[in-house]
Amino acid sequence: MKFPLKYSNEVALAIQSSLPVVALESTIISHGMPYPKNLEVALLVESTVRSNGAVPATIAIIGGEIHIGLSSSELEIFAQSSSVMKCSRRDLPMAISARLNGATTVSATMILAKMAGIKFFATGGIGGVHRGFHTMPDVSADLQEFHLSEVVVVSAGAKAILDLLATLEVLETLGVPVIGYQTDEFPAFYSRSSGLKTPLRCNTPEEVASFVGAKWAMGLNGGALVANPIPAEYEIPQNSIEPYIQEALVLAEKAAISGKELTPFLLKKLNELTDGKSQIANQALVINNAELAARIALAYTNLLT
Repeated sequence: MKFPLKYSNEVALAIQSSLPVVALESTIISHGMPYPKNLEVALLVESTVRSNGAVPATIAIIGGEIHIGLSSSELEIFAQSSSVMKCSRRDLPMAISARLNGATTVSATMILAKMAGIKFFATGGIGGVHRGFHTMPDVSADLQEFHLSEVVVVSAGAKAILDLLATLEVLETLGVPVIGYQTDEFPAFYSRSSGLKTPLRCNTPEEVASFVGAKWAMGLNGGALVANPIPAEYEIPQNSIEPYIQEALVLAEKAAISGKELTPFLLKKLNELTDGKSQIANQALVINNAELAARIALAYTNLLT
């Protein structure tokens, strides 16, 4: 069976011309924010990538077809539809074989970006090891994908609702480089620091590009995580957001929410509990990551020429 990729004209031209391209996920549109804020942010993120020298490629499944780059009308589908399947690695074959609309998580976006020849990807925060692992062993498929796909992911660390220490330990076990961008501390999504150290540090896009270039030239498979702290003016300090996270976790337990529905539930509850502050922070960090990913992609392209 063959599943040809459907490139948007903009992305196809960029790849043919060896221009820098940045992959973007679609789950953040369908499951991350309410309409119309989700569409507004999606368009703003794409605009940010373009203004920093790269071409955006929002990735999604539409009617079972793999789309690399979406039109404005296609973005609207994901922004408004309540029946879009949330696709991780395990879900992609179902979305394709059943001809569904599927929004890609971090892991699925990495898989499809690799298939499309795109090496850089901007997101909000990666998934990881959920809290309470000993009683409910919930680990995101995002982590193993770093070991499997040669894609550099720029994010504001891992989502703050997770067990960040355990997440870093799993990444270390898998041999995944975790690079703090202009920081020695692992950012905690809404917060600039978590109290945990990043094992590596780069201070410029050129340093990141050189690092991953050396990694791949050595034949070391897999990608890398660039941990980019949220801009200081939008930060919610860890001691301020943590009580809300605890409250949201209790609500999730009472409602018996688990699996792939847990993260969207918790993010929605945090937005309610913080009177919208968490959503504003989320928007700011996604845009910040898109800017950095575009600059790294451009630096890598320049490195090859």
